[in-house]
Amino acid sequence: MRGAEALSGASSMSLTSVEEAFNGFIVRFQRVPLPLLALFVFTSVFFMAVMIYLAVFIAAPIPRDPLPSEKSYRTIGPNGSLSEATLLPCWQDTYNARREAALRRGDFSNKQVDIEEAELFLSLVVPAYNEQDRLNGMLEEAVDYLRRHYSGDNGGEAATAAMPNGASTRRTAKGRRDVTNGSASPLASIDRTPIGWEVLIVSDGSTDKTAETALKFARDHELYEHLDSDGRRETLRVISLRENRGKGGAVVHGMRHVRGQYVIFADADGASKFEDLGKLLRACQDIEDAEGRGVAVGSRAHLVGSEAVVKRSFLRNLLMHSFHLLLRLLTPPATAAVKDTQCGFKLFSRPSLPYIIPYMHSEGWIFDVEMLMLAESAAIPVAEVPVGWKEVKGSKLNVLWDSLGMAFGLAILRAAWAFGVYRRS
Repeated sequence: MRGAEALSGASSMSLTSVEEAFNGFIVRFQRVPLPLLALFVFTSVFFMAVMIYLAVFIAAPIPRDPLPSEKSYRTIGPNGSLSEATLLPCWQDTYNARREAALRRGDFSNKQVDIEEAELFLSLVVPAYNEQDRLNGMLEEAVDYLRRHYSGDNGGEAATAAMPNGASTRRTAKGRRDVTNGSASPLASIDRTPIGWEVLIVSDGSTDKTAETALKFARDHELYEHLDSDGRRETLRVISLRENRGKGGAVVHGMRHVRGQYVIFADADGASKFEDLGKLLRACQDIEDAEGRGVAVGSRAHLVGSEAVVKRSFLRNLLMHSFHLLLRLLTPPATAAVKDTQCGFKLFSRPSLPYIIPYMHSEGWIFDVEMLMLAESAAIPVAEVPVGWKEVKGSKLNVLWDSLGMAFGLAILRAAWAFGVYRRS
């Protein structure tokens, strides 16, 4: 009994001491001059901001420069032989040189310069990491569609989009709109308008026979590096990255070297229905602004209630919905409104590329979000288009760890742009 009383008394004394100490602190705090208190608060906030900036600066990824060998490609020549490594054209190098020349002339207006003109109507970029087993199926579907719609005289049949009230819109090689009344004219009949297409396979540090598989496909399907007697321009080029960069790094690297008026990237597994390319193209043309800028993103959002998605594991669906919630919380309004940011089937008009590609930093799975954020910040119109999609075996995505990595990458990406670690300069 006495022990309990002693313990109770000690507890009371302890509480009394804490209360007295707290009251003493309040009294001393009230005696601090207001200017000194404001200085303390300001200094604390400033110190925290500096520490957060330094943490983001350290964590934010900085893409490495491409190696000299990564700026070349190999293809199949007219006689069916493998070409030597040939220097890739790079619109971004030309674009940067033009901007630097403008600065040397004293033009500091930050006005965008024109991207060099397109040589082809369409470029397809395919990032591929150890895809020797799945690449052929995807290329079969893609090349069959491209040949039926964008080769020779068909090179512009899908490039003329119907507009309201019977008007039609035509695009010059620089991508600007030319709107006329009456029926739409074939794009191939417009002066200096490019026709034909190319496929750029970006082997992302593959250790299997991805590059050899692509080149064999090109030989078997006569995708030669020339303009043939039928007026077809059909080319498959293979770019080999010495070191793995990640899907985003491979896509961006390929998009720096495209020659098309329109550029689409598609996953090597063939999960997206390539026949829906026409839907993306029409949607992009419908929303293009006066400069010819537009982006169309394939979307699987309409499949959320489908059997393919319902049959997924509880963990995978939970992670999917959690990531979408995080996107809505961390991204700006237009990007947050996109229901499916991660579909590997996105199309860009050529004039939109200088506003996006030179400023990309993300090289992993989250790169799609950065593309959309950059498009939004440049006021480029974006259309979301439902596309067909199927589950394909052999995915290299680790659902749990890659989902956590994407969440971390998204947080760092948003913070880097918000704190000025990344900027358009």
